Amino acid sequence: MSETKKEAPGKRELNRIRNRKAILDAARECFRELGYDNTTIRDIVRRTGLAAGTFYNYFSSKQDIFAALLTDFLGQLNHNLTESRQAASSAEDFIYSAYLALFKATASDPLVYELAHRNDHAIRELFGSDILGLTIMSLEEDVKDAVEHGLLPDLDQEYLCAAFFGVGYELSLRLAHRAHRNPDNAGTEARNATRFATNLFLNGLRLDPLFRNDAPSPTIAE
Repeated sequence: MSETKKEAPGKRELNRIRNRKAILDAARECFRELGYDNTTIRDIVRRTGLAAGTFYNYFSSKQDIFAALLTDFLGQLNHNLTESRQAASSAEDFIYSAYLALFKATASDPLVYELAHRNDHAIRELFGSDILGLTIMSLEEDVKDAVEHGLLPDLDQEYLCAAFFGVGYELSLRLAHRAHRNPDNAGTEARNATRFATNLFLNGLRLDPLFRNDAPSPTIAE
């Protein structure tokens, strides 16, 4: 009897994990096929095969599901970015490792990345700011620290951050499409995107000293 009592909580926990995963997986598919705005709780529940009452034991609304999907994605991304910042020892390391962290997270869950950028209004409701604003703030801090520690040249940081972000954002969207179409090739696509972005930036940083902070301001012909 004592062994049965010890096993029961484990079985209940396993069932809870399975149910939650079934709901999140069903939500991913519904969001992909129907779009976030057009998906209803009924659509998600129908796809899980669970009772409606069971669903509400885990989530109270569609927004709760979206928040769970996005939180899982951002948690993995932040973990990867933290590791990459700590390991960087040169400009190449800083650029390559940061982009690799971003692209690996995107490739591992391309649907969530696309959803986040298709639904900025949902992000604002959930977190009080849009995901782009939160990301650019973190990027600005990383670039500032990298410049102070000599990992990056002392360029115009506003332009530099905008360029870092723009390349990462657009390449990630393309990567998300490719990884979703061909999941088996997602890891290779992430590495290819990382090499592309790194080479683009390393060459760009070497080209023009005009925008270094110790250089005169550029003049624009009238």
